[in-house]
Amino acid sequence: MKPLNYAILKHFTKHGKSSVHEVMEVLKEDYENFKSFNKSAVINALMTAEANGLIAEIDADLDENGEVIIYYEASEESKNIINTFIED
Repeated sequence: MKPLNYAILKHFTKHGKSSVHEVMEVLKEDYENFKSFNKSAVINALMTAEANGLIAEIDADLDENGEVIIYYEASEESKNIINTFIED
């Protein structure tokens, strides 16, 4: 099993626009028992990936509670970089 941060990056090579909630839903089955599998840690991983240029913030919205939901996506170039360094 890949480290959680790797799995988060690989998510963006197979899925389009995603928020923290969507990433967590997809990874839940494999990572729900990991101590670091929580919203705060996943948001931190997404922000780190964005700061490193591997994903980009492409949209934002408000949920029913008025909480900001940020959506990220990986470009084709970023997908190629991720796939070069992290195997399936």
